[in-house]
Amino acid sequence: MTELQSALLLRRQLAELNKNPVEGFSAGLIDDNDLYRWEVLIIGPPDTLYEGGVFKAHLTFPKDYPLRPPKMKFITEIWHPNVDKNGDVCISILHEPGEDKYGYEKPEERWLPIHTVETIMISVISMLADPNGDSPANVDAAVSN
Repeated sequence: MTELQSALLLRRQLAELNKNPVEGFSAGLIDDNDLYRWEVLIIGPPDTLYEGGVFKAHLTFPKDYPLRPPKMKFITEIWHPNVDKNGDVCISILHEPGEDKYGYEKPEERWLPIHTVETIMISVISMLADPNGDSPANVDAAVSN
């Protein structure tokens, strides 16, 4: 996968999201000249602690996307077991592909090149609604849930 191919793929995914928005989030480029840095706005899912909130996050894609996952960081402060205190999101879908050296995750739960910004965001919205307390990034938030 060349950098050109990854840029074309990201451009296509952005165009698709602009044409067919997905409920619960919106996405765009932080800087129009950089396809590898996106800003997303997530609407707090209904019937959760986050309902009514709007949370800003950044997605930073590697140059070899989709072979490797992007990093996701909340810019808006959020208290959640699967978001560390720096705002970094810790969920299986964003973990490097392959075997988990700790044995917690199956390879198919981790990053796969078939994932898109849409599938990532649906997973993050699902994580907000249903935290994974088994492997918290923020232990204090996990304990208080």
